[in-house]
Amino acid sequence: MNQAWPPSTFLGRLRNATREELLAEGTPITYPSHRALLQQGDESRHVLLLTSGVVKVVASAESGYDMLLAVRIAGDLVGEMAAFEERPRSGTVIACSDVTARIIQMRTLEAFLSRHPDAMRAILHMLCARLRWANRRRVDFQAYDSLTRLARVLAELCQAYARPEPDSDGKRCDLGVTLTQRELASLAGLKLNTAEKNLALLTAQGLVERHYRNITICDVPKLLEFAKVFADNPY
Repeated sequence: MNQAWPPSTFLGRLRNATREELLAEGTPITYPSHRALLQQGDESRHVLLLTSGVVKVVASAESGYDMLLAVRIAGDLVGEMAAFEERPRSGTVIACSDVTARIIQMRTLEAFLSRHPDAMRAILHMLCARLRWANRRRVDFQAYDSLTRLARVLAELCQAYARPEPDSDGKRCDLGVTLTQRELASLAGLKLNTAEKNLALLTAQGLVERHYRNITICDVPKLLEFAKVFADNPY
């Protein structure tokens, strides 16, 4: 599969030869939009290597509250936590669009990692980046007001997934993932009405533009400055 993989993804971290060998492992599968790829509580022991499309990782509490934990794109690996720990899955992975992936059994992945030290390093980097993201959200909850917390989530999503608009020198970007305001609120740990008000404030300041289930970052450097986010990629 000859394509450019985002450097923040698992495939984007691999050497070309390692990547091509991994893409030959497992079984290809296609999921339609809104289909659950992995189900919270399931005890299956495989991972999914996403090769196209976008998915959301959602956790459900016993109270019925659903929280968006993360967004994953083509090149990412999902389901690895339960597979490595041999514990039930901690979240449900849902297709946001048509998604293609490769189902890789854990024993196959372990054998592959033992043959390719660069893949093992990539797995470790990926897990560390995801832990860093989770830790940042916990710190943000205590360290910043609600407006800054929402701006920080948008800024870090922009760093990881955004697509620059033509002739904008990277200043204007499409966020790159389709999220509802409720899902943005969930990522930032905000109530929906608070997220809506803060998104309106960011729009009024000329930092973002809102469209139906889509957001454009109008000035990436200014958003990063406003959000107090350094130039490193959290993924």
